[in-house]
Formats: sequence, structure tokens, C-alpha cells
Amino acid sequence: MNWLTNFIRPRINSIVPSKEVPDNLWQKCPSCEGMLFHRDLEESSKVCYHCGHHLRITVKERLSIMFDDGQYETVELPKVAHDPLKFKDRKKYADRLKESQAKTGLKDAMTIAKGTIGGQKAVIAAFNFSFMGGSMGMAVGESIVKAAEIAVKEKAALITIPSSGGARMQEGMLSLVQMPRSIIAVEMVKDAGLPYIVLLTDPTTGGVSASFAMVGDIHLAEPGSTIGFAGRRVIEETVRETLPDDFQTAEYLLDHGIVDMVVQRGDLRDTIGRILNLLMSTEKKSKKAA
Repeated sequence: MNWLTNFIRPRINSIVPSKEVPDNLWQKCPSCEGMLFHRDLEESSKVCYHCGHHLRITVKERLSIMFDDGQYETVELPKVAHDPLKFKDRKKYADRLKESQAKTGLKDAMTIAKGTIGGQKAVIAAFNFSFMGGSMGMAVGESIVKAAEIAVKEKAALITIPSSGGARMQEGMLSLVQMPRSIIAVEMVKDAGLPYIVLLTDPTTGGVSASFAMVGDIHLAEPGSTIGFAGRRVIEETVRETLPDDFQTAEYLLDHGIVDMVVQRGDLRDTIGRILNLLMSTEKKSKKAA
């Protein structure tokens, strides 16, 4: 019998109340597996201070980083038919929507916000990967159209921030139709002579990367982001070749001319602000000359 363990420790515990330590004070980096203190992680905008890996962030965190002084106004999403196909796999699609809405506090995978970046007016359509993998259904497609309409009406730049696994299978063909609709929405902005910028984040895949995410005037990306259409294994089995280790990363696409700049999260606001000031100032000068 261990008298220190069985007698002394219980006496000490009875005299000195134990303090409950929150279990979310530390987080492990998925890249280097270094331990990250939550307060330091928040201050670094969820970028690992050991290896520089960019962890995924919520839409709310993203928008506060992007807009001047973290100030912006959200726009209500368009109303669409929920569960138009009455889809059911292991559970009803309607139930999946309710679960994701309760988990994220969002109506769907898209958030529209407007404000200023670098002093220039901008409308952002941002995905939340936590909502059913950021899948693109009718609500997302309608939201991109609405964001484009607001940008044209208010003479603002349109910025999309995809983070998606692709089309939402529970909406079938109605989901796939959103690909051409999103292209039409982007063309509205371009026809109005306004900038369209895409910020590619982790991950950007499937139908999203096959539509509006790849037709920007300028493409930016966060370091290490996975960007592509089909999965690596599917491509290797199709072409019967071993792909490079960094295939479908932001850095690989930068080297091959698909991405214009890979930008650290902490530099995004200043970088986009400079781009908008250049593009919007040029637009104003051309209108005056006309």
C-alpha cells in the first residue's frame, strides 16, 4: 500500500480545491505537429508559429482579417428551395442542413459581406468549409449571383473566397447548374469594368475550381492550399503516372502560371488593398478621360 498516494494526496486534494483546466488551451499543428497555445494562435490569425502552416479559419474570422478595421456588413442570402429532390442517403438531406446550420450558425455554405479594403469598396462571397464541406448547391449559386449584382450596383470589386469540396450531391443536376450560373455572374462584374479577384484557400476542388474560381482577373492563394479538380489518386490512375509531391498546391500552381501570387494570411488585406487601389484608380481615370 502506497501511503503517499492513498492517504497524503487525498488529504491535500481535500484542502486545496482542484482547478479545472480547459481542454482547448492547446492545439496540434496538422503539418509539423507542434503544440500551439490558443491565445498565440489567435494572434497569428491561425498560422502555425513553428512552421508557418495556415490552419483553416471560419468565415467570420476571414472577413475580420480582410476588411478595413475588421468592419463589414453582411447581406442576407437569397431564399431557395430546401431539399428540392427530397434526397436521402444514410439520413435525410433536410436533417443534414439543420445539423450544419446548428453547428455553424449559418444558413448555408456561403456568406456575402461588403465593406472597404484599402479604402476601396468591395463585396466578398466567402465559403465556409465547415458547412457540408463548403459544397456548392442552389443557395451558393444564388449567393454568387447576388454578390455580383451588389458589386455592379455599388460599383465595387467582387472577391470570391472558395473553400469547397465541389458540388452538393444531394441537389443533383440543380447543383451542377450553378457552375455556368456562377460564370455568368462573374461576367456581369467584368462587363461593368469592375475587378474580379479570387482568393484560393484550402481546399478548392471539384465544380468550384471548374467554374468561377478559375476565371478571376487576379488569382491569389494562401500558402499550402490544396487547389485542383479531381483527387490525386484519381488522376494518377487515369494518366498512369506518379505526380509530383507538391502537385495541386498553391506553390505548384504559382510555378505553372495558374496562381498569380501566394500571399501570407497576415498580408492579405494590404496586398488586396494595393491591387484594388491600382485597378479602381485606373477605372476612374479612364471614365474621366471618356
